[in-house]
Amino acid sequence: MEKNIEVSLLLDFYGELLKPGVRETIDLYYNDDLSLAEVAAQCGITRQGVRDSVKRGEAQLYAFEEKLGLWKRFRELEEGLSDIESVARKIAAHSDDDTTKALALAIAQRAGALKE
Repeated sequence: MEKNIEVSLLLDFYGELLKPGVRETIDLYYNDDLSLAEVAAQCGITRQGVRDSVKRGEAQLYAFEEKLGLWKRFRELEEGLSDIESVARKIAAHSDDDTTKALALAIAQRAGALKE
C-alpha cells in the first residue's frame, strides 16, 4: 500500500494518541497534501520543524499499530464480512427453500451493513 494512504489510515485510527501539534502537521501534510513549506507557514514553525514532527509522528503511528494492531484487525474483519456476505448470497441463490433464502439474504445484508 502507498505510504501516504497508509499513514493517513493510521492517523484515522491513532491520531488522537498523538500530541495535537504532531497530529496537525501530519494531517496537513498527508491528508491536505500540503508541502513542508506550506505546513510550516500555516503552523508558524520552520520547514525542518515540520519534517521532524512528521517523521516523529509517523514513527509513533507505526509503533501504535505494531503494539495494538487495530488497523490490521479492522482489515481482517472487513475481509471476513465480505466473505460472509458473498457466501450468504451464494446460499440464497442456490437454495430452493424460501426460509433459507430469506435468512441467507438477511445475513448478507447485515454483513454488508457492518462493512459500511
